[in-house]
Amino acid sequence: MSDKPWGGRFKEGTSLAVEAYTESISFDSVLYAQDIAGSKAHARMLGRQGIITPQEAQQLIEGLDQVRAEIESGSFPWKRELEDVHMNIESRLTEIVGEVGKKLHTGRSRNDQVCLDFRLFVSDCLREWMRLARSLAAVFVRRADENRGVLLPGCTHMQPAQPVSLAQHLLAYAWMLKRDVERMEGCERRARVSPLGAAALAGTTYPLAPEMVADELGMYGVFDNSMDAVADRDFALEALFCASVCMGHLSRFCEELIWWSNPLFGFVTMSDRHSTGSSIMPQKKNPDVAEIMRGKTGRAYGNLFSLMTIMKGIPLTYNRDLQEDKEPFIDSDKTLRHSLSLMAEMLDGLEFHAGRMKEALSRGYLNATELADYLVGKGVPFREAHRISGRSVALAESRGAALEDLALADFQEICPSIGKDVYAALDYGTAVSRRNAHGGTGPDPVARQIEAMKLWLAG
Repeated sequence: MSDKPWGGRFKEGTSLAVEAYTESISFDSVLYAQDIAGSKAHARMLGRQGIITPQEAQQLIEGLDQVRAEIESGSFPWKRELEDVHMNIESRLTEIVGEVGKKLHTGRSRNDQVCLDFRLFVSDCLREWMRLARSLAAVFVRRADENRGVLLPGCTHMQPAQPVSLAQHLLAYAWMLKRDVERMEGCERRARVSPLGAAALAGTTYPLAPEMVADELGMYGVFDNSMDAVADRDFALEALFCASVCMGHLSRFCEELIWWSNPLFGFVTMSDRHSTGSSIMPQKKNPDVAEIMRGKTGRAYGNLFSLMTIMKGIPLTYNRDLQEDKEPFIDSDKTLRHSLSLMAEMLDGLEFHAGRMKEALSRGYLNATELADYLVGKGVPFREAHRISGRSVALAESRGAALEDLALADFQEICPSIGKDVYAALDYGTAVSRRNAHGGTGPDPVARQIEAMKLWLAG
């Protein structure tokens, strides 16, 4: 005879190997707070609906409070043979309050119970991700504000393209994080919908009030279809996608920091707190935090694809495969939280080297587009101006000189329309300051971006 809560029709207990293989308590115990909150709301609703007495509901609520206190004090006896967080809590509750503890599960199944717990857990995680992402965006905005006048090469194809302000470069990541937060906000609203009342799959005969539970738990609504309610994991997939995109944004900046901190670039110096050394080369200062964060991004992507693969072949409704939804999410939650916090620290401690960035401007002919635009202003068709600018770059390159170092006679031999005013056009600061169109790298649009981001952060 099985001693499991569901063991009435079984003559034998499960083998130890099966218990070890199928248990989830080793990871789903992190859902204890959500499980207890959901059970308290369910008990209170059962009492108000007359399914159990108000006194019994109060006994259950007080017993659940004691269970939570035991868990948080470290004295709670987690038992693997009870399989999961739900059965562990219910078993201990029954030990505390007696037979009335067995009434808690009235009108619900572990199917809708676990889905409620997981939805609350995902929602709580998303709220923390949003807080951390906004905090990191604030650091990007502050560092941008501090470096409005610093110029560096902007690249396409990892090749020098045009001069940009460092503020514009940093603000690009702030805008990415704003989109991350907005995605998370939408996901959180879809996640925090109550499935409780769907029971195993077909609903229940008890006169439950799902809206009462949802209101108590601060949820945005209740399920519409009982089968979908227990089978749906879109909210977890969407949250893992949000985490993956956000990690991708962090990884892109990590890649740039790794390049920029290389002495061959010398654009930045990482703080000692976020760097490591070599066991054999004493001169090394390695950007290990950035490298590991870049690597952990692949881990976050893997968690998303793991759950997508699990979900693709599951028929309606609940199947035990869905137990595998939590470990990938828990791992991505830990990864993203730590990454957002560490990136904020790392960016805050970053030292920018404006002089090295300025030196790099002259090495990549980043003012070639300015020469073409200058010629267009002289009435030269753009395609012809592009060709003339290219010939000028080739001449400067053959001499190992910067474009602005060519003599006026050199320019005029290529195109007589070029006058001495070309040198003002070729100035890198001028090139940046002229780009004052919406969203550009010029001082005015950068100032507007900073103000807009500050308003968003304040809101």
